[in-house]
Amino acid sequence: MKNPFTNRWRRWINKRVPRSDLQAFSQRNIFILPTGAGLVFGLLLVVMLLTGINYQNSLIYLSTFLLGALFVGAMHQTHRNLSGLELALVQSGEGFAGDDIPFRFRLKAGREGGVAILLSSEDSELAPVHVVSGQALDVTLPVHSAYRGYLRPDRVRIETRFPFGLLKAWSWIRPVSVGVAFPRPVPAPEALSTVDDGDEAAEASSVEGNDHADIRPWREGDLSQRVLWKRFARTGQMVVADWEGEQGSPYWLDFNAYPGADHELRLSYLAFLVKERGESGAQFGLYLPGQVIEPDSGPAHMARCLRVLATWGQERPRDTSAEPHGTRKKQKGRKFQRPVEEQT
Repeated sequence: MKNPFTNRWRRWINKRVPRSDLQAFSQRNIFILPTGAGLVFGLLLVVMLLTGINYQNSLIYLSTFLLGALFVGAMHQTHRNLSGLELALVQSGEGFAGDDIPFRFRLKAGREGGVAILLSSEDSELAPVHVVSGQALDVTLPVHSAYRGYLRPDRVRIETRFPFGLLKAWSWIRPVSVGVAFPRPVPAPEALSTVDDGDEAAEASSVEGNDHADIRPWREGDLSQRVLWKRFARTGQMVVADWEGEQGSPYWLDFNAYPGADHELRLSYLAFLVKERGESGAQFGLYLPGQVIEPDSGPAHMARCLRVLATWGQERPRDTSAEPHGTRKKQKGRKFQRPVEEQT
């Protein structure tokens, strides 16, 4: 159960830092506190002041006031180092679940430059960077993904401790745009597609006679009886025959072809097949309950299929809430989305 104080603090912060892909930092949304070194420095000043009062020593007074003025000056400079900066989310990343998804941000300085600016999220942190006055700098922050689906860090922290490390000034940006974590590819076992193209599949030409309709590269899990050993001996290429009549269209990757597997595992199988066929340039289509992508080929088609697999059965995060580092939701009782062709 969350602490009520923590909830009130979070609501207050969210009002100060509304969700946006562009955040300008000013006195309204910059926070500043002493660091551990700053607390020790302040305690030292108190001890020196008490010592000066006790002994009525002018030199101790002078040293105390000079160091106190240095602390106040550092406070203004630390706040000023962050004030006037703009931080924008330029591009949300894509990648496979379990990997770090890159989010590209752009830091833009105003009349004053930013020195030792640090960006971080819950699981990652960048090295401090310097932004020259009036210029912009792009930085890439990796965000860890746990599961497939939409990915959006709740808050990205921007911080500075320049010049002396006695104080830290910080704020946040709460992005609206989301990244995508594709299902983690898992080598798919051999399975029979339930999708049939009818006449188009029947007219598929045989590569080595009329006994089989299509051949494809060998992959782990294929039966040795299906390997065309004569072709392997002749060309050194390990290929497998998909016999005519044993399955539906060879051009379809079918969600229903793995009836005994968990939904998430099926999506991982399909992600493996999409990646394999996409990299080989083969033509393929994707069939999911409620979503169909017609057969095509090329990198754009592969990326489109991977996005559909990543977001199947999920809702896009709303602007008022964030999905913490990639989530997967239960499929039971969830309405499927309309086919992609209908949406477009």
